[in-house]
Amino acid sequence: MKYSINKEGNFAYMQIYEQIKKDIVSGALSFGSKLPSKRLLCEETGVSVITAQHAYSILCDEGYIEAKERSGYFVIYKESDFLSTADFHSEPSPVVLSGERAESDFPFSTLAKTVRKVLSEKGEEVLKKSPNQGLSELRASIAKYLLRSSGVDAKAEQIVIGAGAEYLYGLILQLLGKDRIYALEDPSYEKISQVYSANGVKFQMLKMGRNGIKTTELEKSNASVLHITPFNSFPSGITASVSKRQEYLKWAQKREGFIIEDNYSAELTVSKKNEDTVFALSKSGRVIYLNTFSQTIAPSMRIGYMVLPERLVDDFKEILGFYSCTVPVLDQYVITELIESGDFERHINRVRRKKRKLK
Repeated sequence: MKYSINKEGNFAYMQIYEQIKKDIVSGALSFGSKLPSKRLLCEETGVSVITAQHAYSILCDEGYIEAKERSGYFVIYKESDFLSTADFHSEPSPVVLSGERAESDFPFSTLAKTVRKVLSEKGEEVLKKSPNQGLSELRASIAKYLLRSSGVDAKAEQIVIGAGAEYLYGLILQLLGKDRIYALEDPSYEKISQVYSANGVKFQMLKMGRNGIKTTELEKSNASVLHITPFNSFPSGITASVSKRQEYLKWAQKREGFIIEDNYSAELTVSKKNEDTVFALSKSGRVIYLNTFSQTIAPSMRIGYMVLPERLVDDFKEILGFYSCTVPVLDQYVITELIESGDFERHINRVRRKKRKLK
């Protein structure tokens, strides 16, 4: 394989990562193929061993390859059948986390400074009613952030702002219909099933394997909507492999259904880049993406957002467009300023560096 580095392009390790990932997904590097050694990769591209290691580490983190002691790196991505390797091994002991889902420690001084700045610059604007889907400024900022951080390519009109994930779950149930059967991860965050129960929706619990929901569980389910937390699922701590995420997409496509992707803490990964979202991997527009700022800024920030596939935007406006936005305008302006100033992403990067050191 011939890989090269464009000195005017992105970071060298990301260029290597993208080129190898492209070869794996296209089939040029098939399941079981051995990758070039780090030494050969360095000779071919002119990068350092550390740079090559960074690229391979990300590919390992995302489930494209795995390292075998004294043997090298091998492709484990299987698009042909998407059967998770977990389904053929004994079940692991779940890493059950206690209490609530964890939050990051956002610096209060930065938050206080931003609130003062917004009040000074916006004045009485913060007292006005918000547009129903949320401030256009905030939705535009989120759209740009998602594209550069996660590869989620969406327009501001696809984004809906709401007071936390639980509120947005309720909107999605009304949008997709309460006559459907929904499927949740087992185990999953307790509040998800509580919202479904409170809305009188039928749902099934699908048991988790090592890399996500078991293939056998997906096949026997008669649901048409799958609610997943593919990164660090709470309380199991399981992260779905890339092959498993593709399997979810095939499942939704086959059933003409939808996937609800709750990405509540993926930004706090220890990886050098954000995990590939199911939304970004989707080509058929069957994924609704959710995230909140409760984990990354503070639990008191009851601000969440969902990204609708373009095919559902008009339906949302027609069915639910009358709902008023449930997030105060002041809070929306504050989040907008944190994103636009770079303070939000600098905080995310600090948390990730700290977690890597503790790993």
